[in-house]
Amino acid sequence: MPSHNRANKISPLLAVFIAILAVSTASPLIRFSQQEASSIVVAAYRLGLASLLLFPFAAARASKEIGVLRFPQKILLAFSGLFLALHFASWITSLQYTSVASSVVLVSTTPLWVAILSPVLLGEKLSPETWIGLTVAILGGVIVGTSSQCSWGAGGITCSSLFNLANKSDALGNFLAVIGAWCAAGYLLIGRRLRPLLTLNSYTFGVYGLASVFLLLGVWVTGSSLTGYRPITYIWFLSLAVIPQLIGHSTFNWSLKYLSASYVSIAMLGEPVGTIILTFFLLGEKPSLLELIGGVLILGGITIATDLESKAVAGRGSS
Repeated sequence: MPSHNRANKISPLLAVFIAILAVSTASPLIRFSQQEASSIVVAAYRLGLASLLLFPFAAARASKEIGVLRFPQKILLAFSGLFLALHFASWITSLQYTSVASSVVLVSTTPLWVAILSPVLLGEKLSPETWIGLTVAILGGVIVGTSSQCSWGAGGITCSSLFNLANKSDALGNFLAVIGAWCAAGYLLIGRRLRPLLTLNSYTFGVYGLASVFLLLGVWVTGSSLTGYRPITYIWFLSLAVIPQLIGHSTFNWSLKYLSASYVSIAMLGEPVGTIILTFFLLGEKPSLLELIGGVLILGGITIATDLESKAVAGRGSS
């Protein structure tokens, strides 16, 4: 009963908005980190430090709660950690081989895979309004992702080579970005299944810990180094662990107990909008017209889905 009352004091929809702001800091922090460290090292530090920070608060309870899960549920938890590790490793690495535009466009297809699989795996039926919100938000994500190589002039929209698939390097990067989208979808779908069974700290600690183990194995396999960086680089690592990971992704995990996986995945498309706003104020980078148009579409899609989800949450609360 008390936990139910505490949950009602915090709006899941407001929490998702806060999470969007937090994860929007990831891109500039990753860019700063990659000045010295490889992508797999950046991902490993992001999840590893997040796990260490959670350890004193979550380890004991997580051990008890995870211990009573049935074996199939423990397997699901392991796969959730694996999917999260592969998501970060593949997405961050894709930026080394393909353009940011291509990577963003392909990773932004995550809600599409969640929406397609949710009715099959979770039994969550999607309304026409949700599909409309999904389509509008993804369209906005595509526009934002391609804006760096496109411009809108008197002759209409003109773009340079967006997807140079004939280039083997670009093809690998594009494929890695798609893998990142698939893995993010798997992570969200499993989270929707497991979150009602575990407290937030227990689920987060378990998934982040498993993901960091997988990423550390990746660091070992690739022969990368975890040491020898400047102090500022370690500050970027810590910032990645605290802001986008612990505040951002952990809040998304919390919201999965109250909101559908499809809605949460759509809301995550707000990250490009938040990134544009942050870079404008922090770095003085003025967004282009296409970025503004794409941002409006993303917010519009989220608004459509939010209106429907808020009605669904209210209905569940009154029942």
